[in-house]
Amino acid sequence: MMADRKHGVPAPPTDTTVHSADWDSKDLSGEQHRRVAFVDVDLTEAVSRGAEFFECTFRNCRFNASTHEESGFINCTFTRTSFFDATFTRCKFVGSMFDGSTYDLMKVSGGDWSFVGLPGADLRNATFADVRMREADLTGARFAGAKLRGVDLSGAWLSKADLTRCDLRGSDLTSLDPVTCEIAGAIIDPVQAITIAANLGLSVRE
Repeated sequence: MMADRKHGVPAPPTDTTVHSADWDSKDLSGEQHRRVAFVDVDLTEAVSRGAEFFECTFRNCRFNASTHEESGFINCTFTRTSFFDATFTRCKFVGSMFDGSTYDLMKVSGGDWSFVGLPGADLRNATFADVRMREADLTGARFAGAKLRGVDLSGAWLSKADLTRCDLRGSDLTSLDPVTCEIAGAIIDPVQAITIAANLGLSVRE
């Protein structure tokens, strides 16, 4: 599934292109890129702190084993991009869309991923902790066995998502409809159990 931007707004146009660049182990700290198309760029083991990518497009890029802290990827588009073992700490991905990408061993800690589009994404080996993912499009996303600890999923689209055996403790599940997604074997806390019961229309009493 391809992510649809809110209200059908198309992906932002790009003004310049970086093609087939070798940015392996490059330090991107403090750099700013606006409306740049990155095509076949190798960002393996790259690092960034405080970098900003605004309305950029990444196609066939590799973020493998890269590390990013307090960097922003705002309203960006990621197509067929690899995030193997990438780490994002307190980063912002607000409004960014993902299509056909891979996320094995990706680790996200803190930051704001609200309004992101990850429909159908295979996130089974990814970890999200203390991340804001309000109104994220996670339709059909695969989280089986993944970790979503302390994640703000309020308003998120979770229809047909696979959350089996997923560790959801501490996450906001107010928008989770157990009828429309798979949650067998998921790990939840007592407060979440009450929320899910309420979402099923049950009356919880002492």
